Amino acid sequence: QVQLVESGGGLVQAGGSLRLSCAASGSTFGIGAMGWYRQPPGKQRELVATITRYGSTNYALSVKGRFTISRDNAKNTVTLQMNSLKAEDTAVYYCNAVVALHNYWGSGTQVAVSS
Repeated sequence: QVQLVESGGGLVQAGGSLRLSCAASGSTFGIGAMGWYRQPPGKQRELVATITRYGSTNYALSVKGRFTISRDNAKNTVTLQMNSLKAEDTAVYYCNAVVALHNYWGSGTQVAVSS
């Protein structure tokens, strides 16, 4: 089993920045891609950004150029730096990790952007 714990959410004004962090623990040997997904109010969960173990990244078009994903393989952590936040970025953000073809999820952290 793998446990993912997110931190760093909160309330910020439009144009501001937040940094989300996620730490993986447990059976993390061979952890593969890690990433962030979000679920806006009343909508389905959607991809924000992913990063492979080797550093290859993928971003949703809506966040490209504003968000940056990074990871520390030695610490099994993944970070999402969010700049130029918009009201439409308001959502619960979930950390994701793939280990041995299994998807693991954190419990989520709320990000609220006021316009």
